[in-house]
Amino acid sequence: MDLDQCIETRTSIREYKKDKKIAENIIEDLLKAATRAPSAGNTQDWEFIVVRNQKTKEALSKAALDQEFLKEAPVIIAVCSNLQRITERYGERGRSLYSVQDTAAAVQNILLAAWNRGIGTCWVGAFNEQLVKDALILPTDIRPLALITLGYPAIEPLRMGRRKTSEVLHYERF
Repeated sequence: MDLDQCIETRTSIREYKKDKKIAENIIEDLLKAATRAPSAGNTQDWEFIVVRNQKTKEALSKAALDQEFLKEAPVIIAVCSNLQRITERYGERGRSLYSVQDTAAAVQNILLAAWNRGIGTCWVGAFNEQLVKDALILPTDIRPLALITLGYPAIEPLRMGRRKTSEVLHYERF
């Protein structure tokens, strides 16, 4: 599908086909797309952990405020920031802001690249960071900022309404 169609039709998917696995080469393609995202000063501070292990998915589900659908997803990608890498260049602003922006851009690339391949995703940001760090055995300077569930949709995606551009667009000043 073309980019405009991909952007227009992508939506969060929380129910996945149980019998259809995602091939490793597709996961690698999604992560390649993620690494093509912009980052502050080209620091590329992102780190990605691909999770297929059921016990780890259960731990991430618990960390994500007991969101059950994480357990059922064939794959979860934890998107993290390497705080040492971003802080070396940008100090506290890099740690508190650029790390979030950089990983968010990478997440969006994953979401669109996955949808373009018929794979549903859900961007999960509601979680206890320490529990995610524990589940993934993350080093001190690696901060988890997003969890992305992936799988082939088991249901027809529900299209959520969007605000009209005219409601959010401002020229020159608010």
